[in-house]
Amino acid sequence: MILYIDTSSSYLYTGIVENGKIVVEIKKEYDHELSRTALPEIVSMFENNAIEPKEINKIIVVNGPGSFTGIRIGITIAKVYAWSLKVPITTITSLEAMAASSKNDMIRVPVIDARRKYCYASIIDQNDNFILKPIYIKYEELKEKLKEIKECKIITNDKDKLEISASKWETYDPNIEEIVEKYKYKKEVNPHAINPEYLKLTEAEESKQAC
Repeated sequence: MILYIDTSSSYLYTGIVENGKIVVEIKKEYDHELSRTALPEIVSMFENNAIEPKEINKIIVVNGPGSFTGIRIGITIAKVYAWSLKVPITTITSLEAMAASSKNDMIRVPVIDARRKYCYASIIDQNDNFILKPIYIKYEELKEKLKEIKECKIITNDKDKLEISASKWETYDPNIEEIVEKYKYKKEVNPHAINPEYLKLTEAEESKQAC
C-alpha cells in the first residue's frame, strides 16, 4: 500500500493506493483549519478503513509549491510516518501532481496563482517531458512562453485569478490513483533530507534581501 499526502493548498488531498487501485481517499477543503485537522483526518482514514499503518510500504508527499504553512504540514506528517514505519518516501511537486491528474492528450500547463502578478507554473508535453520546469514566474513571462504553443490546456483551481488565456481549461481534481501509479517508482529520499520546494523566497526572506 502507498500513502499519498498533499497539503500544499487549503485542501487536504490524501489517499491509500494498493495494486494500482484507490482504497480510500480524502479530498476536502479545510482552509485555515488544515494545520489542526490534517493529521487527525489521516489517522481517522486509517482507522475507519481498518488499515494498519504498518501495511504502508511507501509514502509519496507533495513538497510544494503552494501554501508555505500547508507544505510544511504535509512534509512533517510524511516524514514522521516514513521514519517511524521505516518505509521509503519520495516527493513530487504540486504541479507534477496536477499534470498527472489530467489526460496527456495535449500540452498541459498546471498553474497556481502566487499573487502580485506572479504564479507557479510548468509546461509539460504529451510525452510527459518538461517544456518548462516548475517555476515561480511573472504572468507576463508565462504568457510570452505560451505564445510559442499552438494549443494547450491550463490546469488550475485559480481560474478567476489567473492573468492568462488558453484554448482549454481544466479544474484541478487530483486523481490520486493516477498520481501514485506515475510516481510510485520514483527514487526514494532520506526522510530527514526532505525540504519544501517553495520556488520563491518567503516574505521574511524577501524583506531581508531588500534591506
